[in-house]
Amino acid sequence: MKNIKRLIASALVACSMLALVGCGAKEEAPAASAAPVETPAATEAEYKLGMGVVLSTASSKENNAQVDATVAAVVLDDAGKIVLCRVDVAQNKMDVTGGAVDTAKTFKTKMELGADYGMAGIVDNNGDGVMLEWDAQAKAFEEYAVGKTGAEIAAMETQEANGHLIAVDEALLAAGCSMQITDFVEAVSKACEDANAVSFKTADAFTLGVAAVSEASESTAASAEADASVKMYSEFGAAVVAADGKILAALNDATQPKITVSVDGAIVEASYKGTKRELGPDYGMVAYGAAIAEWDAQSAAFSAYTVGKTAAEVRAIETKENDHGYIVPADETLYASCTMQITGMMEVIARAADYAR
Repeated sequence: MKNIKRLIASALVACSMLALVGCGAKEEAPAASAAPVETPAATEAEYKLGMGVVLSTASSKENNAQVDATVAAVVLDDAGKIVLCRVDVAQNKMDVTGGAVDTAKTFKTKMELGADYGMAGIVDNNGDGVMLEWDAQAKAFEEYAVGKTGAEIAAMETQEANGHLIAVDEALLAAGCSMQITDFVEAVSKACEDANAVSFKTADAFTLGVAAVSEASESTAASAEADASVKMYSEFGAAVVAADGKILAALNDATQPKITVSVDGAIVEASYKGTKRELGPDYGMVAYGAAIAEWDAQSAAFSAYTVGKTAAEVRAIETKENDHGYIVPADETLYASCTMQITGMMEVIARAADYAR
């Protein structure tokens, strides 16, 4: 028994000595493992990109033809809540005094005009301060929309102030948005309910841009025989852009309002049937033009083709002139589903990608 106790005591002494030696020794770093330990990747999520357009010709009056088109683009998460929102307005005006038209007229959107739009410093609709510039107020609305559903945006309350319907919500007013919001509300609601929305998946951060490109080349002046026809047509584009500048999802649409003006500059009539995507088969490319597919289907094919490309690459898409003088895709794969002129779609989607933020 004593021998066993001596053995245990000896072992304890030996362990103590080893421990003392260890205390005085420099601690070594753990050996590197054979392969680095990988951190789990961010979870890939699915989103939807939608776009909506609201157009009015109500501000047209004698000697002035005017089209106001509000465009909204939204990215929705799988719960239908807005992750990103972008809005802009193509406010196209033309002096039509004497029934004249300007077919070479160029246009900028309100967002493109920035400080040149001229709203900053004007007394706001509450009468208790001065307004921020239009672009700043629009951005405040965009931020306010984040986290809400389309139904919640559609249900926003408004109040009348100086003849305008502005927000009731104090948070939006405090953010500086005291201008009329009814077209914003309608356009964003339409974007959230877009039946032609496109889905995309990513685990990474992304930005969103929206753009509008307008021209009036098909307008005709009044004469003794006919009224003037003012055609300020617009194309709209939305693009979701990854950090490397490549497009993750895109949409495009177009409007063709027509304002008829007499030889003395009076507004005779204004007509607008809806966007080309909204019109669907009623646009009539198949029925009246023997096209391979309706405009909305060809538009969707082109938008899908831009995915994976940068803005510069979209602008550099190779084209050719067909027998009818239209600039169409040179790529046979794209041409199989999109045989219409693509120059406007190329520019508006590239511009939307440029504007992504």
